[in-house]
Amino acid sequence: MTSTTEPASPPSEQRSEPPQEGSGAQQSSGAQRARLRALAVLCAMQLMIILDGTVVTVALPTIQSDLGFSQAGLAWVMNSYLIAFAGLLLLAGRIGDLIGSKRVFLAGLALFTAASLLCGVATGAEVLIAGRFLQGVGGALASAVILGMIVGLFPAPGEQARAMGVYGFTSASGASIGLILGGVITQTVGWHWSFLINVPIGLVSLALAVRLLAPQRGLGLGKGADVLGAVLVTAGLSLGVYTIVQTAEPTVELPRTLLLAAAAVLLLAAFVLRQARAAQPLLSLHIFRKRQVTAANVVVVFLFAAGFGFQFMTALYLQRVLGFDSLQTGLAFLPAPLLGAVMSLFVAPRLTVRFGSRALLLAGLAAFLVALLVMSQAPADGSYLLNVAPVLALMGAGIGVGIPAAIMLAMSGAEPGDAGLASGLNNTAQQAGAAVGTAVLATLAASQSAVRVSEGVAEAAALRDGYSAAFVAAAGFVLAALVLTATLLRPSKK
Repeated sequence: MTSTTEPASPPSEQRSEPPQEGSGAQQSSGAQRARLRALAVLCAMQLMIILDGTVVTVALPTIQSDLGFSQAGLAWVMNSYLIAFAGLLLLAGRIGDLIGSKRVFLAGLALFTAASLLCGVATGAEVLIAGRFLQGVGGALASAVILGMIVGLFPAPGEQARAMGVYGFTSASGASIGLILGGVITQTVGWHWSFLINVPIGLVSLALAVRLLAPQRGLGLGKGADVLGAVLVTAGLSLGVYTIVQTAEPTVELPRTLLLAAAAVLLLAAFVLRQARAAQPLLSLHIFRKRQVTAANVVVVFLFAAGFGFQFMTALYLQRVLGFDSLQTGLAFLPAPLLGAVMSLFVAPRLTVRFGSRALLLAGLAAFLVALLVMSQAPADGSYLLNVAPVLALMGAGIGVGIPAAIMLAMSGAEPGDAGLASGLNNTAQQAGAAVGTAVLATLAASQSAVRVSEGVAEAAALRDGYSAAFVAAAGFVLAALVLTATLLRPSKK
C-alpha cells in the first residue's frame, strides 16, 4: 500500500511482502491479491465498528436486567461509545497523516479488541461503560484512517469505485446485519458475546494487518502537533455529541440543552480561530475551501441522519406496532443488506465508471426518498410483506449506490497529504449524521405519539402516527441532500 502522504509507487513496491519471482503479469496479480486482502482487513474493522452499535442496541434490555442499570444509566452504554468515537475522529485522522495511517490503524484495532474483551467480561455497570468508552477511542483511531488507506490502495477510478462499493456495503448494511446478529446472539448465547465475538475477529485482523499493510512515514508531528487545537476540537465534538444524545432522556431540560449546545459551538469556534492563526495547525482550513469536499460531507450528514434514523424507527414500528420480537425484527431487515450488497458490490462500480459518482448519488437518494415516503404511510395494522419488506429492499438499493458515491465524491476532492484528515472528516460526518438523525427522529416520534395519545387515539395508532412523522422528517433530510448534490456537487475531474 502507498503512503497517503507520498506519491503513489508501483504496486510491487507497495507490498509489505518480499517481491515474488516471475513475469510482470504474475507480480501484478500477486500485488492485486495483496491489495484485496488488505482491503478485507480494513473492511473487517469497519464492520466490527458498525456491527457493535446495533448488536448492542438489541442486547440493551438484557444488559439492563443482568447488570442492574437504571433507565437513565442504560443510555450511557451507547452514549459513552458515541462521545469518545465522534469526539476523536478528526484528531485521529490528522494523527494518521502525521505519523502514518498504519500505526494509527493498528493502535485503534488493538485497543478496540482489548476493550471488547473488557466489556464482555464486565460484571458491573461502571466497568461496561468504561469499556464502551475505550471501544469508542479505539474505533475512532482505526476508522478515521480507513478511507484514506483505501484511496491509497486503489488510486485508479474503476478499481477505487469497486473498493468503495465494498466499503459502502460494509457501512450501509452493517447496521442491518447487526440487528440480525444481535437477536441471534442475545437469545442463544447471551449478551456478553455481543462484545466477545469481536475478540477473535480483532486478533486475526490485527495479525493480518501487521503483515499486509505497508508502513508509511507520515508528515511528521512537527507539521501539525497543535496540542491546544486537539483539546478544543475533541472537547467541542464530544460535548456536541453528548448534547445531542442526552435529548432523548425524558427528564432533559431545554435551558440546560441550549447551554450545552452553546458551549459546544463556542469550543468549536475557538478551535477554528486557533487553526486560522496557528503556525502548524492540526486542521488546515484550506480543505473547507474545496467545494466538493465540504458539500459532499454535508450530504453524508443528511444521508446518515436519514439512514440510521430510518432503521431505528423501522425497528420500533416492527416491535411496538406489529409485535415482532428481537429475533424477528433482526431477520425482517434482511432485504436491506441483501439489496445493498447487490448494488454496492456489483452494480454501483460498473455504473460509477460509466455515469460518474454524482449521477449514482442522485439516483440512490431518489430511491431512498421514495422508500421513506412510502414507509410513512404504513398503517397500524400493516403487513410486513406488503408495507415493510418492499420499502427495506428499495432503501437497501438506494443506500447501496448512494453511500459509496457520496464517499468517493468527498475523498476525491482532497489532496494526498490530507487523505487521513479527509477520512476523519468524512467519518465525523457519518457519526454526526447518525447521532443527530436518531436523536431528532426519536424525539419527534415520541412527542407526536404523546400528543395523539392525549387526544384519545389508541396506543398502536398513536405510535404509528409518531413513526410516520419521523419518516417524513427523514425524507426531508434526503431531499436536502438531493438539492445539495444537484446544485453544488459536480462530477470529479480526476
